[in-house]
Amino acid sequence: MNESAGSAAVTVGDQASPASPPEPRHAATARWIVGLGLLVFAAIWLVHLSYTSLSPPTDNIEQLTWVHSIEWGYYKHPPLPTWLIWLPAQIFGANAWTSYLSGAALTLSSMGLLWKLLSRLRGRSYAALALLAVLCITYYNGRLYYYNHNVVLMFCATASLLLCWKAHDTRQLRWWAALGVALAFGALAKYQIAVTLASVLAYWVQQRGWRDARQREGLLLAALIVLAGFAPHVWWLRTHDFGPVDYAMQSSLGAHLETRARWADAAHWVADQLLNRAAPAWLLLAAAVYAARRKAVTQVDPAMQLTSAHRRGAGRALLLIWGLVPLAFMPMVGIFAGADLQLQWGTPFLLFAVPAAMELFDGRVDWRRVSVGPAVNAFVALQVMLLFLSHITSPLGPEALRDHHWRAFDSDALAKLVEAPAQQALSGGVICVVSGPGAAAGALALQLADRPLVLINGRFDQSPWVSPVQVSDCGMLELREGVPLPGDHPVGPNFPNLSWRIVQPVGTWVASARDEIGTQMSPLGDH
Repeated sequence: MNESAGSAAVTVGDQASPASPPEPRHAATARWIVGLGLLVFAAIWLVHLSYTSLSPPTDNIEQLTWVHSIEWGYYKHPPLPTWLIWLPAQIFGANAWTSYLSGAALTLSSMGLLWKLLSRLRGRSYAALALLAVLCITYYNGRLYYYNHNVVLMFCATASLLLCWKAHDTRQLRWWAALGVALAFGALAKYQIAVTLASVLAYWVQQRGWRDARQREGLLLAALIVLAGFAPHVWWLRTHDFGPVDYAMQSSLGAHLETRARWADAAHWVADQLLNRAAPAWLLLAAAVYAARRKAVTQVDPAMQLTSAHRRGAGRALLLIWGLVPLAFMPMVGIFAGADLQLQWGTPFLLFAVPAAMELFDGRVDWRRVSVGPAVNAFVALQVMLLFLSHITSPLGPEALRDHHWRAFDSDALAKLVEAPAQQALSGGVICVVSGPGAAAGALALQLADRPLVLINGRFDQSPWVSPVQVSDCGMLELREGVPLPGDHPVGPNFPNLSWRIVQPVGTWVASARDEIGTQMSPLGDH
């Protein structure tokens, strides 16, 4: 018998709940259409973004720098994104396109998982409509070529959403174990996995998981797997002075904003997510609803009709929790901890706001009768508009409309100005190491023919892939920001804040010193 009546809705004795409704007859065709559509979407945006960017995003450069050494952590973040890009970098090289394709693959995989779950919970039409809307959120088109911790965390959070549903729906421990693995990977991607953990706990409580022994065991199993997976990184933190934690405190969490500023910052963060980043998604949904109301739709997705009342209610709760918890969690961090909320922190979670919004309006909009056709037309129009805006504000657009973001940093021009004189100044002519600010030095290193390693900020503790012996043996090109120091060479008028100098190999200094001493001593030998 069940432990309580609260679990009777989901279990009969020790048996799992009823299986998911049978797939529509054309489910395989739908998967192919969605997959092909995502590939076309990615191809268009990646070509555009590569063409209109003079340098890869700074986060991509960071990963292409770190990938030269596999560690249990790095000075700013946990290690998983660097681990994931290691194999592609070995096969295709540590270059910009390797990072672009890696980032796009994770983003599209997240979209695919979300579509798969929504298809099971609400049917293919609902899932297609939600997917089209999500792809209009500017995080997932104009930043499609980003490869960073937010993108990896987004995949882990989306996988956790799907696995959380499977774990509750089937009551099988193997799905709880898989959920634990997904959360552990998320913890190794970015500490903001705490948002997803909060969503998992909120759903477990909403489903009254404490009343079911199997669900209690499952939650405990998932928790133990998360702790086991995260433990090696905790050990690394202890042996590296908690570098990523210190970085988080210095960059945002330790801002200690005043009370008034906290509320203003939290309101700004939510407004930016919902009214700026997600604005095209709401336009698409509005266009689809408007078209449905003008033209009566009689066909209803059979998958939605087959869903039981209980499973529909459980699915609604899941989608609402996953969509609303992040939008509450982040502002609470800002209000209670005084953190300076970073706008890009919405990247891993904002996609869940679309199905949550659709659920909130479910009483006023019958999504079963909203046709996908008008949504596709609106999607194409919105994507053309977004591509146009991206182009005219890029370095290739009219000068008056260009933005001054990082993509306008011409790393190729920098390399052409620095490479030849630096090689000439270095004994041996090979640039083995570039030292300097992570973004500028990394962007320069990617453009140099010698493909040097990057010594971030001149610090070996932040760059375990570079050793003092390498610098001693090979020398170093040092890139500086700010006022040039004596002995520095200004790069040129197009880079007014950059200068460079050469640190010669120790062997060269010794040889030069010996030659100088020999020259000074030789006249004495004639007496």
